[in-house]
Amino acid sequence: MTQTIAPRVRMLVLLFLAVTGALLAGAGPASAHAALTGSDPAQGVVVDKAPTQVSLTFSETVSMNDDSLRVLDPKGARVDTGKPSEVSGTTYAVQLHSGLPDGTYTVTYQVVSADSHPVAGAYTFSIGSPSETSVSVSDQEAGGGVVGWLYGFGRYVSYAGFIVMTGGAAFVLACWQRGTGVRALQRLVVSGWVAMTAATLFLLLLRGSYTSSGKLGDVFDLDLLGEVLQTKTGAALVSRLLLLAAAALFIAVLFGAYDKREGEEKRDLTFGLAIGGTVVAAGLAASWAMAEHASTGLQPGIAMPVDVLHLLAVATWLGGLTALLVALYRAPADRPVEAPAARRFSRLALSSVSVVVATGTYQSWRQLGSWSAFTDTRYGQLLLVKIGLVALLVGVAWISRRWTARLADPTTQEAVRKSAPEKERVTASAGTGDTAQQTSGDAEPGSGNAERAAQLARQQAAVDATRQKRLRDSDAHRFGLRRSVLAEAGIAVVVLAVTTILTSTEPGRTEQDAAAANRASSSSSSAAGDSASGALTLDMSFDTGGTDGKGVVSVDLDPARTGANEMHVYVTRPNGRAFDVPEVKVAFTLEAKDIGPLPVVPDHITTGHWSANGVQIPMAGEWEISVTVRTSDIDQVTVSKNAQIG
Repeated sequence: MTQTIAPRVRMLVLLFLAVTGALLAGAGPASAHAALTGSDPAQGVVVDKAPTQVSLTFSETVSMNDDSLRVLDPKGARVDTGKPSEVSGTTYAVQLHSGLPDGTYTVTYQVVSADSHPVAGAYTFSIGSPSETSVSVSDQEAGGGVVGWLYGFGRYVSYAGFIVMTGGAAFVLACWQRGTGVRALQRLVVSGWVAMTAATLFLLLLRGSYTSSGKLGDVFDLDLLGEVLQTKTGAALVSRLLLLAAAALFIAVLFGAYDKREGEEKRDLTFGLAIGGTVVAAGLAASWAMAEHASTGLQPGIAMPVDVLHLLAVATWLGGLTALLVALYRAPADRPVEAPAARRFSRLALSSVSVVVATGTYQSWRQLGSWSAFTDTRYGQLLLVKIGLVALLVGVAWISRRWTARLADPTTQEAVRKSAPEKERVTASAGTGDTAQQTSGDAEPGSGNAERAAQLARQQAAVDATRQKRLRDSDAHRFGLRRSVLAEAGIAVVVLAVTTILTSTEPGRTEQDAAAANRASSSSSSAAGDSASGALTLDMSFDTGGTDGKGVVSVDLDPARTGANEMHVYVTRPNGRAFDVPEVKVAFTLEAKDIGPLPVVPDHITTGHWSANGVQIPMAGEWEISVTVRTSDIDQVTVSKNAQIG
């Protein structure tokens, strides 16, 4: 049987590592939860005179330091005073030096959103007229690189440790109190505590580098650690460590003194452990709720308690499931997990699932805000994946409940006992008789073979334990329950990984609100630009027919006159969020004069943004502007519009 268990355990471990690696590798930097909704000067505009300050508006409050908001001249030198200040609400500004010359300036920002995630970005504006710039406006990486990957892994391990520790202890205390003496369950719960404690210390060390430089060498920077301890996230991590100390005491009592108590004394201790364990578990869950999604946005006063309930229900369900799996496979033959314990957990799991569904529905409404966000935002897409996995998990759990019912049926159990192989019973009795005779003979007074008698007694005990285990494992219903619980545990590993990615993904409501604000800002700045300088903006929808093939391409031409022009091309999804495609090409055709097409291949600047300087328009007229968008090796489309230039 050990040979059968080992491959399954190895398969579950490999599944855990594969899912973790795939999701963390594909996640990249943590998505921005505080989105930039406006700026002054706006992105891409040309102002007549140098502004005195640059201000940024976010979708929620953010934390800043002296390097969070920087303004760079065309040569890359800083022209700001380096002291950002809060103007009002979610708007922050930095003062600029006076007498700035004409040219293109770059604004970069790296801040920490109220829900603890780093946010970074950059854009350009020009004074007088655009110019060449040596500053790269590539994507600012916040929470990425090796440090970002390690931080994401630490978050996964901390969630997993909490679930295993809390759910395992709940299973033992509420469903199978005899399990306090099972070494495998003791190791499981202690391992959860060790994993969570180590991950919390790990996250505390990584936090400073994760939200600032992203350099692995800054992990042990004590100055950064001091700054982290003054933040909301730092306080949450320290609180978690203190609560883990209390959890260690709870575990010591549960697996130490508890098993030695009897009668009324044991009932009193059970009540005390239940109350104390619930308080500690709720406090640990609150350390996430107080620092992440639930603490910001809509209805935080309701969202945080709901988030605590959600985490506790998930831990009770999935952690208890893990403990049941360990008990089914690793419990000693003389102390197998009984059918009543499995039945009690089945009822507890059903209640937990009900709480998970109710609290998850509220969380989904709060984070998405609309049905379209399910398909138009990354958060919604991940949530659909999680919902599908949870539905599959509930389906497998229903199968487990059926096996549990059969296992608990006295009639079925009597049939199982009667169906035990006759040969097993005959062999066992014969072996017992032979061993007993040998033991009796060797143990006769004066034989001088007491050591041999003790050895035979140990062998007999091992034979009896093996026979009991073989008889237990011959139960088809117990075997079926093992397989279904193992399948549940495998799905739970994937659910946990998707949940971890969800907690570091920008909520759909925030993403859509930011996209709407950006569209309004772009429209107003475009209108202002049109009236001031004759700039031209064309929006064209496209659909290449492939994956991620739908979107909108916008072409800005400034000053939209004969001669040299500056062109910007923006590619966005239908929801307004910028995204990259492999290739964008533009062509200008003046059919009335049989001129063109004149091809232009713009340079990629940042996500969803291409630019070209010195685009020559030889004469005024009704020009056809065609844009070719390629979204894969085989999917591309050309869209066009006519516009008066010159």
